[in-house]
Amino acid sequence: MTFNPNADVRGKSATRRGGRGAVVAGGAGVGVIGIAVLLISLFTGQDFSGLLGGSPGGGTGSEGEALQNCRTGADANNDDACRLDAGEEVINSYWQNEVEGYRAPDLVLVEQQTSSPCGTASNQTGPFYCPTDETVYIDPTFWSILRNQLGAEGGEFAQLYVLAHEYGHHVQHLTGIFEDHPRDGTGEDSNAVRTELQADCFAGAWAAEAPNQKDASGQSFLQKPTQAQIDDALSAASAVGDDHIQQQSGRVNPESWTHGSSEQRQRWFMAGYTGGSGACDTFSVSGQQL
Repeated sequence: MTFNPNADVRGKSATRRGGRGAVVAGGAGVGVIGIAVLLISLFTGQDFSGLLGGSPGGGTGSEGEALQNCRTGADANNDDACRLDAGEEVINSYWQNEVEGYRAPDLVLVEQQTSSPCGTASNQTGPFYCPTDETVYIDPTFWSILRNQLGAEGGEFAQLYVLAHEYGHHVQHLTGIFEDHPRDGTGEDSNAVRTELQADCFAGAWAAEAPNQKDASGQSFLQKPTQAQIDDALSAASAVGDDHIQQQSGRVNPESWTHGSSEQRQRWFMAGYTGGSGACDTFSVSGQQL
């Protein structure tokens, strides 16, 4: 999605944190073991990065520093970090109108790696939401893994889709979904899969309404997405499907799924995009309807 250049995207600022420890370089091969670790870690908040080497639990837990010079839509269009910073403003704007008593999570942009109450944050573990401190952690170098290792376009809309997915988990935390439907067990119709597909659906619901969110002067934050941009988000959803990631390691095992197939992730994103957040009750449908 493209930000309107003159939109005022200042608001709750993201912070930048981290600085030491090994990471997976975007252009380097993650390999079979790395793909398997991404399958376990991606979007879960569980730290399995020690399987890839580096410093277990390393990094820094300091408060970090707020991003600077991310003021307008033009800044967001020209810089990945500013795009995420601006994205949280638009996502928060949407959910404030959807969830009574909504409170915005924190957003931490990780440099190399940093610690969190849910484990080490780095591009090894992928973006995740930690309910303990109500914070979304994203290492922007993850986009190159998305492109080079998982075959997605990883463009601007894909980046915002990933961010919106994590904010969907925050909504699940606030509304008691995590408590009512513990993410225990694995499999095609497990609560874990239903939780992830609902977050995809929430991301789609936000994407449809994002162009209607406006800054204090009445300027829309974002332009209406083009079909190519929607395809970019769907490409990212497909790339992080359990079946697609498992194919990289040589064996697809639906009994171990925790996020859903590529087809399911794309379909639930579009269910939210066309039907709004009210179409996202993945816990009330049968396994065949997932």
